[in-house]
Amino acid sequence: MPAVLPSPTVGVIELGPLTIHAYALCILAGIFLAVWIGDRRLRDRGAEPGVMLDIAMWAVPFGIIGGRLYHVITTPQPYVGEGGHPIDALKIWQGGLGIWGAVALGALGAWIGARQAGLRFLDVADAAAPGVLVAQALGRWGNWFNNEIYGEPTDRPWGLRIHEWDASRGRAVLDASGDPVVLGTFQPTFLYESFFLLLLAILLLVIERRTRLAPGQFLGLYVAGYPVGRIVVEMMRTDAANTILGLRVNIWTSIGVFILGVAIVVWSRRHARR
Repeated sequence: MPAVLPSPTVGVIELGPLTIHAYALCILAGIFLAVWIGDRRLRDRGAEPGVMLDIAMWAVPFGIIGGRLYHVITTPQPYVGEGGHPIDALKIWQGGLGIWGAVALGALGAWIGARQAGLRFLDVADAAAPGVLVAQALGRWGNWFNNEIYGEPTDRPWGLRIHEWDASRGRAVLDASGDPVVLGTFQPTFLYESFFLLLLAILLLVIERRTRLAPGQFLGLYVAGYPVGRIVVEMMRTDAANTILGLRVNIWTSIGVFILGVAIVVWSRRHARR
């Protein structure tokens, strides 16, 4: 059998009556790193230590709600209509957080938190952006634990073995012999996106070090930069998705967000000159 990247056959940890989902642990680890990185960057801008944690107390709940709302709105079939189960919309540990909604409502929460802390939102957003990219990169590994978000079949050495998955139990389906059912080997699009996010974070930090950015421009570069890689990944993915004019909804969203990011960069530069 050719060498391939493995996938877990179990995505949960059972501790007596407590079930801990690896997907949730990846998200929590990402949040921790984002807050730590953002707090260090805010301190470099003169803020008191720990203020990013106070802001995160607003941003994180807003972001989780926004991410889930975006997923449910753009992929409503599992939750409403024929065969849908509305209660499943609350089961975020099974996967399904749209980054677009998470960033949008998370930014609203950050804006509220920044006002509470007496800080300018653009300064907070610029400080938080690289940490958010790292959090996104780590959060994508939750898809690995859930055996989801992959592309076309491949025989490349970096192909990812994917199992038939029972999302309700958080583990692979077993065959009559008790062995996990393997669907095949596929392009690991979650891994491509994770690498891209880390590279983008590094690139933006290099740009910040070498160029004098106006307040808000780092945020704008993040908003414009992420969709570039996301469009490529979306075109590779083969999981079911709703489409508009033959393109996945996330591709259209990416295009709109890219335009928004460019607008933020331009507006920030012009606003700084006034």
